[in-house]
Amino acid sequence: MIEPCSSLKSTPTFLADIDQPLLSEELNDEVVTLTLNRPKQFNALSVDMSSAFQSELQASADDDKIRIAVLQAHGKAFYAGHNRKEMRANRDKSFYNRLFEQCNQVMLTINRMPQVVIAKVQGIATAAGCQLVAVCDLAIAADTARFATSGINVGLFCSTPAVAISRTDRLSRPSRC
Repeated sequence: MIEPCSSLKSTPTFLADIDQPLLSEELNDEVVTLTLNRPKQFNALSVDMSSAFQSELQASADDDKIRIAVLQAHGKAFYAGHNRKEMRANRDKSFYNRLFEQCNQVMLTINRMPQVVIAKVQGIATAAGCQLVAVCDLAIAADTARFATSGINVGLFCSTPAVAISRTDRLSRPSRC
């Protein structure tokens, strides 16, 4: 059962060591809950996280028994966008192509899933984190949730999240018929 918005509180930060999985899956009846599990890194999108996330999302999409997918995270951040430490350490164009293609695949998979996909946001969602929330069918935000497309602070424009966010904004406005 999904907790109502008023009962959502920040998940306490815990120390996830390297032996912990990047994300966990819990199946309860027809609901799968995928939990991002890198709280010390603010659940940033690394190549490994993206690959694991894509794999779990696709497996859930292919499972006819699953009707609802809930995306959540441990720690202070829901999803902090791309892992900038990893990006700075890899200056090769092929790395960036792979990273952005993986991110694109994650977002497209969520968008195309036959199940209802719900983002359960308890902390900050920035850049690709905002995009992740925007491509979901529904978002439930705790009172501690915050959203930002902050690439401008490092000389970038978050164009990819802006597409999903602008579509969400357009769809959420009342029609003028």
